[in-house]
Amino acid sequence: QVQLVESGGGLVQAGGSLRLSCAASGRTFSSYAMGWFRQAPGKEREFVAAISWNGGTTYYADSVKGRFTISRNNAANTVYLQMNSLKPEDTAVYYCAASTNSIATMTRLWYLYWGQGTQVTVSS
Repeated sequence: QVQLVESGGGLVQAGGSLRLSCAASGRTFSSYAMGWFRQAPGKEREFVAAISWNGGTTYYADSVKGRFTISRNNAANTVYLQMNSLKPEDTAVYYCAASTNSIATMTRLWYLYWGQGTQVTVSS
């Protein structure tokens, strides 16, 4: 069982930056691939970024590539999402997720554990 708690969301102006954190419980964190997803009102939850168990492989949605960076600190049981050059269309609830697979994946079905989400609002 893995419990995930996101933090770092908030209100920011367009062009600004935020850094999301996701703290995980459990001694097996380092064996899980991790991902970030987001869900805007009235829309489906969508993939944002993923990272393999050792940080060696990362994937990004085309909409955030070059602006967002996912990273992890296995010693601290934490995964991060650095978000730069934020746009109003990035407004959503952001969710951290843990995959039972150690390989990074964009496929939502592989993610078994989810956090409660943190709101990110980007004003124009």
